[in-house]
Amino acid sequence: MSVLADPRGNRQGELRRRLEGVNDPELDEPVTDMGFVEGAEVLADGSVAVDFRLPTYWCSPNFAFLMLDGMRQALEALSWSPAYRIRLHDHMFAEEVNRGVEAGKTFGQIFGELAGDEDIAGLRGIFARKAYLRRQEAMLLGLRRQGLTDREILGMDLLAYDTARLEGEEAVKQKPRYREALLLRWPGRRPTEPVFVTWEGSPIPTEALGAHLAELRCVRINMEFNGALCRGLKTTRYKELEVVDGEPTLVDFILDRVPPRDCASRPAHS
Repeated sequence: MSVLADPRGNRQGELRRRLEGVNDPELDEPVTDMGFVEGAEVLADGSVAVDFRLPTYWCSPNFAFLMLDGMRQALEALSWSPAYRIRLHDHMFAEEVNRGVEAGKTFGQIFGELAGDEDIAGLRGIFARKAYLRRQEAMLLGLRRQGLTDREILGMDLLAYDTARLEGEEAVKQKPRYREALLLRWPGRRPTEPVFVTWEGSPIPTEALGAHLAELRCVRINMEFNGALCRGLKTTRYKELEVVDGEPTLVDFILDRVPPRDCASRPAHS
C-alpha cells in the first residue's frame, strides 16, 4: 500500500510537522531539533503517543509547561482529532505531570499547582519578544546581504516582504517565522504598513538601525549560548558527544565530557 493510500502514514507526517512547529520558548528552536521529542507515533487505533525528555532533571517546571502546552495545542490541531498521550520522562515533576494528565487535568491545572505565583503569561511575553527580535535580526541582515539599502529595508511593507527573494539558510528559514511573529504581535497589521518595527511598534529610523542591530545581536548571542549549553547538558546527561569537523565542541570541553587522550598515542617530543 502506498503512503498516499495509507492514512496512518499521512497522519504520521502531519504529526511530525505539527511538533516541528513547537518551540523551546527560551531558545526559539523547535523541540524536535533540540532532541527533546524522543518518540512521536500514530498508533494503530489512530491515537497518538508522544515521549518527551528535557536536558536536565531540574529544568524549570515553567519551561516544561510552556513546551508541553505547545505540544498539547499541536496535537489538538491534528486533522483527525485523536486521543493522545504525552509522557514526560526523567524530570523532577514527571510523576506529577504524568499522573495529572492521566487524571484528565489540564496542563494549566497541573503546572498552576507547581508554579505557585509565577506569572506564566508574563513569561510567555518575555520569550515572545526574544523570538521576535531574533527573527527580525536574521531578516534585516539577510536583506542587507541582498544589496538593499537600509532605507529600502525599513520602508518595506508586508506586500514587498512577501515577494522579497532571500539567500542563505538562516534568512530563508526565518522569513516565514518573522512574518508569523509580526502578525502574532500585531494581528491587525495592514499589508501596506511597515514590516520592520520595534517590539513596542515604533518605526526604526534609518540612522538608528546600527544601534538597533547591536541590540538584536546581543539577544541572539544570549539565545545561541543558552541553546549550546542546553544541547550540551542533554548530551552529557545521556553520554552523547558532539563532534564538529572531527573535534569535540567547546561546550564538550566546558562540561568536561571529553575523554582524555591516550598518552601513548601522542607523538613524542624531540
